[in-house]
Amino acid sequence: MQTNTIDNITEQDRIAVTQLLGREPRGLEDIAVRDRQGVPVVIRVAPLVAGKPFPTLFWLIDKALNYAIDQVEAAGLIAVFQQRIDADESLQLRLQEDHRSHIALRKSHTTSEQQQAIDASGYTEVLTTRGIGGIADFQRIRCLHTYYAAHLVVANTIGQMLDEYWQQKGITFPHLIRS
Repeated sequence: MQTNTIDNITEQDRIAVTQLLGREPRGLEDIAVRDRQGVPVVIRVAPLVAGKPFPTLFWLIDKALNYAIDQVEAAGLIAVFQQRIDADESLQLRLQEDHRSHIALRKSHTTSEQQQAIDASGYTEVLTTRGIGGIADFQRIRCLHTYYAAHLVVANTIGQMLDEYWQQKGITFPHLIRS
């Protein structure tokens, strides 16, 4: 089990995250991704926040990315991607594996103390059966923001599809560090 990295978050990080979120962060454990200037892009959140399960491990807080994703969601890109997933068994299998891997990653970031609290509160099943963004149906796309936040940490199918979409449209995010 991995240790909690909350001690690595500086006061500057907390201020930046608060400004980007527009409120105090709840359950903040780590800055998972930073941009070229060191500004937080994705935060990692505790699996249990205020005694409730929080299956969204990674939270996208970059304003440019959030806005871009808001725009493509409003334009119907989720439905387009969903049609591609529904029509392609290999994409369905990749998406299922993305969710299973994400559950394992969430577990790896859960401390033994957190796991005890999760078990005691009766939320074990929620956090062991829900994938990226807390999604229960591993074949459905609910929110591109959650997939993309997770993708920036560990590549996933929907994040790759979004990258391909942006590349085809000539949309870039030069502030991001991309490998």
